[in-house]
Amino acid sequence: MTLDLISRRGILGVFAATGVAAAPVMANAFGFLRGAGDIRRIRMYSGRTGESIDTVYWVDGKYVREALNEINIFMRDWRTGTAIGIDPRAVDVAAASHRLLQTNEPYMMLSGYRSPQTNAMLRRSSRGVAKNSLHMVGKAADLRLKSRSVSQMYKAALACKAGGVGKYSRSNFVHMDCGPVRSWGA
Repeated sequence: MTLDLISRRGILGVFAATGVAAAPVMANAFGFLRGAGDIRRIRMYSGRTGESIDTVYWVDGKYVREALNEINIFMRDWRTGTAIGIDPRAVDVAAASHRLLQTNEPYMMLSGYRSPQTNAMLRRSSRGVAKNSLHMVGKAADLRLKSRSVSQMYKAALACKAGGVGKYSRSNFVHMDCGPVRSWGA
């Protein structure tokens, strides 16, 4: 299924295909992930470090601490080597969007946690970097897929209704976070 035009009918088709009941209370990342059985999995790689991660981070209604620790290290600020606790809800948003996209390809993570120093440096070179970025508190990720367009990824993340979603077509990535529900770059 391609997501060139994600519609209510398309989302309902994903629900039907994965066995998730389409109900208003399920209209968020956690609802989409409930259809995954009682596990949640994330697959990513970093072109910056050459590292990859493929881990089940939620089993039987609980986050797996060891897996979250691996995610924290993987999503560290690659410029400084600094790692913090990544908000598991940020991982949930990415995993739910990935599930909607129906691909086995891992995300390419461009940016996870950013130290204040890294964020300030990026702000000096790009006006698209927020002064109080959620990247600095472990609540955001910038992601890319080769097999899906930025528009497809953006629409899948929007469908989760679980945080902020930014579309960066010229840079070929989508920002996903677990902050307030909002969107930009449409």
